Amino acid sequence: MAKTSPGEFIRQVRQETSKVTWPTRKELGVSVIMVFIMVFIASIFFLIVDQIWASVVRLVLGLGG
Repeated sequence: MAKTSPGEFIRQVRQETSKVTWPTRKELGVSVIMVFIMVFIASIFFLIVDQIWASVVRLVLGLGG
């Protein structure tokens, strides 16, 4: 494996980052909102599933329900 000097490495990193398509402020905002929505939906889903499993376990163990 060929060794790369620190200067060459920095040059390659700059060259590669110039190829990146950076999101616009609007795209970033939409993505952030979508992440929050998905987290909310996932948390509600897991809350419901957890409550169902807790009821099943209580029923099976005879702890009332």
